[in-house]
Amino acid sequence: VFLNTTGDALDDSQQLEFQRFIQAGGGYFGVHAAADTEYDWPWYGELVGGYFNGHPNGPNVRDAVVEKTEHAHSSTAHLPERWDRTDEWYNYKSLNPDVTAVLNLDETSYEGGTNGDNHPIAWYHEYDGGRSFYTGLGHTDESFQEELFLKHLLTFVSNSKKI
Repeated sequence: VFLNTTGDALDDSQQLEFQRFIQAGGGYFGVHAAADTEYDWPWYGELVGGYFNGHPNGPNVRDAVVEKTEHAHSSTAHLPERWDRTDEWYNYKSLNPDVTAVLNLDETSYEGGTNGDNHPIAWYHEYDGGRSFYTGLGHTDESFQEELFLKHLLTFVSNSKKI
């Protein structure tokens, strides 16, 4: 689990061990700022599925609408079709085309988005022998007391062997 990591989090030997873990069938779970991590390690960028490319116009924490794109996935089955949330939103770059988005950010619900209609905010994919799940939600302390968000996290973790 990379929980709100930022910057260069792993040294070279840790990167090698982490890569071996994934290649042996392990799973990666990135939360929010995990997409703002390891910019100089292309393997990690492909694993996480995209990199942070800035915040929308200030303030960083604001209301927006999250749309469910995968209705039966364990991390979203309990969520409403359109979920009004307050969080810190990210724009992304270098999005891996092989990811499956489970949630999309509706850029018409706030100002400053740069990804357009295709603005995934949570996704998963198989990568290099392992599994990867990322959610851009989870910046605010309040998120970790919100029932829908916690279930979004926990249902993926409890079903992590089945992407």
